[in-house]
Amino acid sequence: MKFRAYRGIPFFTYNERFNQRFHFTTLFRKVQATEARASLNPGGSSSNSTSQGSTLLLPGATVATIVMLGLLHARRLYDDQKIEDAREKGTLEFQPDAKATFMRLLPLRSVSRFWGTLTSVELPMWLRPSVYKGWARAFHSNLEEVALPLEEYASLREFFVRRLKEGTRPIDSDPCSLISPVDGTVLQFGELKEAGAMIEQVKGFSYSVSSLLGTSSLLPMTLVDDSTNQDGGKEGSMDDANQKSWWRVSLSSPKVRDPAPARPMKGLFYCVIYLRLGDYHRIHSPADWNVLGRRHFSGRLFPVNERATRTIRNLYVENERVVLEGKWQEGYMAMAAVGATNIGSIELFIEPTLRTNRPWKKLLHPEPPEEQVYKPKGTGVLLKKGDELAAFNMGSTVVMVFQAPILQPSADKSTSTEFSFCVKKGDRVRVGEALGRWRDP
Repeated sequence: MKFRAYRGIPFFTYNERFNQRFHFTTLFRKVQATEARASLNPGGSSSNSTSQGSTLLLPGATVATIVMLGLLHARRLYDDQKIEDAREKGTLEFQPDAKATFMRLLPLRSVSRFWGTLTSVELPMWLRPSVYKGWARAFHSNLEEVALPLEEYASLREFFVRRLKEGTRPIDSDPCSLISPVDGTVLQFGELKEAGAMIEQVKGFSYSVSSLLGTSSLLPMTLVDDSTNQDGGKEGSMDDANQKSWWRVSLSSPKVRDPAPARPMKGLFYCVIYLRLGDYHRIHSPADWNVLGRRHFSGRLFPVNERATRTIRNLYVENERVVLEGKWQEGYMAMAAVGATNIGSIELFIEPTLRTNRPWKKLLHPEPPEEQVYKPKGTGVLLKKGDELAAFNMGSTVVMVFQAPILQPSADKSTSTEFSFCVKKGDRVRVGEALGRWRDP
């Protein structure tokens, strides 16, 4: 039996009197027979309408794509407005979603290292001004403050950590003030009062300060015995009870195991400041203080934007960070520079040999963080208010924890010696501006 092979597979058949077949191989060719075009569009008598429809096919798809992108952009603006309204009403709450779970599966540390390598590539001198101006336009950076001509920044990385012109960030000279160490947005601030010393990440979820700074920190806490009331606690450092392992690793979220119930001593405050991509990326000293030691936590590199803070548990505790601890005129002070996606590199000017986001570092490990005690022991590195301290390669977050004066009994009730913040949530602050003030008794 002989089989007759067809060149193509019949797609559909038009009117039988024309006996004309369409094949996949000729589906997108022009139809030469006028009758066949007429059979495709029985209601039309002119071949011009079919030709016009074919011509409008591509522009129609383009318009549909533009409309779709416009709708997506409108949805993003709507969501952003909802977030802004919720923030103003104080109803912004923690809401984990599928995207936050998916983020845990991505190799964000490797992506950040690749981005760091890419931004370190030297650009042609003729291209540098265009690239940096484009970046400034996209992320609202002020190029009038840049210390050097744009042509002198060889790479994007150098531009990210650029210095500013002298005098663009005047330092508050009041000795009874604590200044902002970075340019950024104030996310949270307040006094640590409750047991556990919890900082609110967003409404509905908080993390402990000891988890952020480490259980071996110098954090001034009052240890509380469960068998007695909270007022009968014993004063001491969290380091006194640090006999257990550092990490209790969980695939969902690592948490630090607190060795004993504790509450912060009176006069312990905190402030969380977020740096956007277009902000000035150097970190300065918020006061005259002695940096006694450094603690480096190797962790994940989740983004730390508004959405991430609402959807990822223990965001600042899980991310890689560098913690500096020391003493200032009012007592304890600590600063945590928290890394984020594409910001695996945190430069520490007082310790140039420190390297973060190292490729051989394990993500989940039971070892404690790397610690460095600065010499001379007990004195450390002396920094003046406004001194350059560190730098991010892109925007991220700084968390400050510090002791400050509290209200003291005084015959003159019109004069308060208590520390008070002079900023509000959502305020934009710049290096050198006062975060809070107090009066000498």
